[in-house]
Amino acid sequence: MSDIVIQVENLSKYYRLGLVGTTTLEDDLHRAWAKLRGKPDPTLKIGREENNDGDDYIWALRDISFEVKQGEILGIIGSNGAGKSTLLKILSRVTAPTIGECHVKGRIASLLEVGTGFHPELTGRQNIFLNGAILGMTKEEIKQKFDGIVAFAEMKKFIDTPVKRYSSGMYVRLAFAVAAHLEPEILVVDEVLAVGDAAFQMKCLGKMKDVAKEGRTVLFVSHNMEAIAKLCERVFLLDQGKLISSGPANEIIEQYLKNALSFDASSPENTFPSDPDKRMQINAMRVLRDNGEPSNVLDRAFPFKIIIEYEVRQPTENASIEFVLEKILPKHVYGLFSLDTDLNPERRNLRQPGRYISTIIFPQLILNAGAYQIRAWIWKSEPVEIYDDPRVALQFHLYSSGTENTIGIVSRKDSGLLGFPLKWDIQILT
Repeated sequence: MSDIVIQVENLSKYYRLGLVGTTTLEDDLHRAWAKLRGKPDPTLKIGREENNDGDDYIWALRDISFEVKQGEILGIIGSNGAGKSTLLKILSRVTAPTIGECHVKGRIASLLEVGTGFHPELTGRQNIFLNGAILGMTKEEIKQKFDGIVAFAEMKKFIDTPVKRYSSGMYVRLAFAVAAHLEPEILVVDEVLAVGDAAFQMKCLGKMKDVAKEGRTVLFVSHNMEAIAKLCERVFLLDQGKLISSGPANEIIEQYLKNALSFDASSPENTFPSDPDKRMQINAMRVLRDNGEPSNVLDRAFPFKIIIEYEVRQPTENASIEFVLEKILPKHVYGLFSLDTDLNPERRNLRQPGRYISTIIFPQLILNAGAYQIRAWIWKSEPVEIYDDPRVALQFHLYSSGTENTIGIVSRKDSGLLGFPLKWDIQILT
């Protein structure tokens, strides 16, 4: 017996843009008859032209094929408009594909948006039984699960209140609890979990792991790369309706971040054209992983290095390389300028002609996940003179793969800029 529970073949979906119909059946018939005779649309307003350039539709999905095995937790990532939600709607049978086939084995519980499957006039209790009936469960089966659903959602106090009075967070709590506990073979979860608080999100991730251990399948869409890395072994990357990559979570997340950053992250190195008129000049900057591999998408659980190469063309006194790390959008995080303490004392204040390399080493976990940029320039004081200032010179992205948790390090990753762990000194005063 095959363990494939989802099989998608050459799946495509397109939507018409703009006005599809008119306000009355009579106008629609006149419009269709005019089109058959090759005549202008009689319903158009005076002075407006028909759009015949073929741009009145969009392919939300285009020629996608894949298989998902039983018990697998599959992550689906991509930028807004990539087709993630459309794919889940087709798998959940909310909408039909334009082209291609989709075969799903077993019952599906979907959490696609706040309030999915809930009737606003019914209470939380009534909606639990309604959802269970939709999934094909008997009343006795739902009763057996009822207490666990309410306890997980922490909604005992409000379970007999009409859900139209629930906040969005309360909706999500109850909806996820229902979807996860009523034993569907396939659980589909969209970005809707982001509405819940951090503690509940962690609770949901743990529940999805438990669901997979029981042999059920989970499809998880999220923009939270940390959650994707922790939960999913395999990830799909969608872009403009196409499945462009699939593979291990960390590899696909790195590829996505390189493509999704707000700046050009095509290379972890930036070089600058030579300018012989400059007394001193920065030639190149690069970011290296702890193993020496160039990359501008880094796991914060490991140290990394910033390399600055510069050239001195004339003997120069009291010059310094200054380095600034900023959070994007610019927010000053750290600044450093070199005193060349590694050089001989008598040479410290005098730069002789030649090529130099300065290295800044960042230890693991010192920064939280996010996009950063580096600026560096060469200058001297007394009197102030700027020798080279390439402005924003290099950019990189730190992400959290969750590896720090596996190596016995616990740190705060969801607040502020700095993420390194500090020791607590606890004293008992009597």
